[in-house]
Amino acid sequence: MNPNSPNSTPAPAPKNLEAKSAAQIRNLLIVLAAIALSVSIFFGVRTQTPSSSLTEMAKASAPLETALTNGKPTLMEFYANWCGSCQAMAGDLSAIKEKYAEPMNFVMLNVDNDKWLPEITKYRVDGIPHFVYLNNKGSAVAQTIGEAPRSIMEANLEALIAGKELPHGQSVGQVSNFTPPTEAVKTSSSDPRVHGSQVQ
Repeated sequence: MNPNSPNSTPAPAPKNLEAKSAAQIRNLLIVLAAIALSVSIFFGVRTQTPSSSLTEMAKASAPLETALTNGKPTLMEFYANWCGSCQAMAGDLSAIKEKYAEPMNFVMLNVDNDKWLPEITKYRVDGIPHFVYLNNKGSAVAQTIGEAPRSIMEANLEALIAGKELPHGQSVGQVSNFTPPTEAVKTSSSDPRVHGSQVQ
């Protein structure tokens, strides 16, 4: 067939153009989606600062000495900024603390602070978050370890405020492992052997 004859069919240029346009549109949509995802991740990471919110919550919590003597029940939390489970619960705990601020004390003790070694030892903290429920006389009535749903935390706090047995007083959830620095505990001034050696 003669390519110059009027009956010859030209190369399928419109189909090629359509395919090219479709590919360009698809690529443009992929790029836009990637940009949108990157922006949302960037702002999501910037707005979610669990470590700083844990630090802020700890600063706003009651001092341990006050909580043990003011006649209110207390929820004591052992935590660390690096603890994923602590970070996961931070939002719920913040709301719970706001809801129960009047009838209760909330105390947060950072396990990375050597100041709290006596309490870490006393309550046998080996995973965090570790919660100790103290009655209005400052005595521990229950301990729970790990992540817990807000409903379980609130049920325990309602019972604690009412002076009743906690319905979920032995619950265990996902934890971040923590190993207390035993050498510091052994040489702590609360060790009676240390007092004996100082007398000599």
